[in-house]
Amino acid sequence: MTALPFALNHMAAPGLPLDTFFALAKSLGISAVEIRNDLSGNAILDGTRPDAVKALAEKHGVTIISINALQRFNEWNGEREAEARALVSYARDCGAKALVLVPVNDGTGRKNGERQANLRTALKALKPILDEAGIVGLVEPLGFEICSLRSKTEAVEAIREVGGETTFRLVHDTFHHHLAGEDAFFPDVTGLVHISGVSDKAVTVADMRDPHRVLVDAEDRLDNAGQIRRLTDQGYKGPFSFEPFAPSVHGLADPAKALRESIAYLQAKA
Repeated sequence: MTALPFALNHMAAPGLPLDTFFALAKSLGISAVEIRNDLSGNAILDGTRPDAVKALAEKHGVTIISINALQRFNEWNGEREAEARALVSYARDCGAKALVLVPVNDGTGRKNGERQANLRTALKALKPILDEAGIVGLVEPLGFEICSLRSKTEAVEAIREVGGETTFRLVHDTFHHHLAGEDAFFPDVTGLVHISGVSDKAVTVADMRDPHRVLVDAEDRLDNAGQIRRLTDQGYKGPFSFEPFAPSVHGLADPAKALRESIAYLQAKA
């Protein structure tokens, strides 16, 4: 059995300072981590310098595979460009390999024609910024009905149309894949997989939201195991990063134990 290459998103234990979070990853045998710019009191929002983050990563022997995320990336304007340049510079200086790109998710920009045009405008503008810094842009479609980019197919079409195959990769999020109802898999274009499960039997798919996203176990309704097998069978070799948003996970006294159990479950199903 081939060991799955797991990674750990800081959302798996958002209450931990970065030093402790990196140590948690290593204790699990994980050397790939994602840091975030939306956790108050933590890098990047607390003002930690990128060179300090880089030193911590080197101390623990972990690789920062991404910063998560540039929000509303497909609503390109002067403010977004400034945010993008700042995050790309931070990623470069802290040793991160990629920047996750999250689309507008408030019900705007969804019209057919409009959303495709907005996506291409943003990708064209981001490409030289990312290329200059040597940072990959990870485009993450969201499955929510109000999202302006739900379809991985549309994302891949746009990436190819702007000649961005070496700059951009997809994030395949198992939660959002299920919500979007899109069966398409793009292992050759996928650079990162986010994994989380939903075990609540009462919630409908249309009503699933981030707080429902737990660590994957036998009660999972999203078929994470099946999605992972399909991706690996079709040639995907990148990381599978734990990204649970549920308060029940964030409040765990022993996140390492819960993560080990989820790793063991998924590894057995691989």
